[in-house]
Amino acid sequence: MLVALLASPRVQLLDVTGPADVFAEASRQLGDPQAYRVRVISTGERVITSSCGLRLMADATVVSHRGAIDTLLVAGSPDVDAIVGDTRTEEWLRKQAGRVRRMGSVCSGAFMLAAAGLLDGKCVTTHWNFAARLSAQFPQLQVQADAIHLRDGKLYTSAGVTAGMDLALALVEEDHGRDLALRVARELVMFLKRPGGQSQYSVHLAAQMAERTSIRNVQEGILGRLNADLSVPALAASVGMSERNFARVFRAQAGVTPAEFVEAARIDAARRLLEETDDALKRIAEAVGYANVDGFRRAFQRCIGVPPAEYRRRFPR
Repeated sequence: MLVALLASPRVQLLDVTGPADVFAEASRQLGDPQAYRVRVISTGERVITSSCGLRLMADATVVSHRGAIDTLLVAGSPDVDAIVGDTRTEEWLRKQAGRVRRMGSVCSGAFMLAAAGLLDGKCVTTHWNFAARLSAQFPQLQVQADAIHLRDGKLYTSAGVTAGMDLALALVEEDHGRDLALRVARELVMFLKRPGGQSQYSVHLAAQMAERTSIRNVQEGILGRLNADLSVPALAASVGMSERNFARVFRAQAGVTPAEFVEAARIDAARRLLEETDDALKRIAEAVGYANVDGFRRAFQRCIGVPPAEYRRRFPR
């Protein structure tokens, strides 16, 4: 089957080469070079200069490509403005959407699909640092900022950069089963299914910082004193607001409730302590504001998807 990777100027190189290696390894494991035939299609010139400066020679362009595509993935770029606004590419994507078996994006490639009107009403994800912008720019989308990858019908979207490999591996599993996907994951030294969401690999709280100064000050205060009293009454009093009004304004500005923000901040700090220190779980729990280890374990499992001890084992020092 033909897998097409759409690349634009200043493309993130790993958005292209990561999925390509997953599909190539799947073909090798199957002993069938035709199982996945990867083709890079350029939105402009055939020679593409990536965001890291390395150049990539595309197999075709959106103008010259001929033939049926089974799976079409749109690669992203750290420079979102460089990959949107190309009406010719958007029209090409709309035409392909009606022909391909499945379509998706890696990282900020979601902006190209959204600009083409192909994500309207869909549940999607993107790089954690672009999630708020994607949601604001295309409010008709249902953006899940913490997901590694998502499927909505025949549409697939993934988080930032290396998450494109997770998505490609999921597509291999969908096509050929878990056993092949596991063999590919072992060969490429990947998780078959990465535990948790994007929050375990990046400080995604930055994407939730409010525009209103008073609420932003509260958020910064939370991040600076995680073991303090961070209840709604205490936080509301700190900015001279009623509890009800504070909760309403905070959610409107941050996109989450105060309690959700506090928990995310505490778990994010705990994640870093687990990665960077040998501190006992009890000490980490106290440092980030949990009264006991059991409550900390439950919260960490709920947010990250694995217990704190298991998470620490994945990041040996």
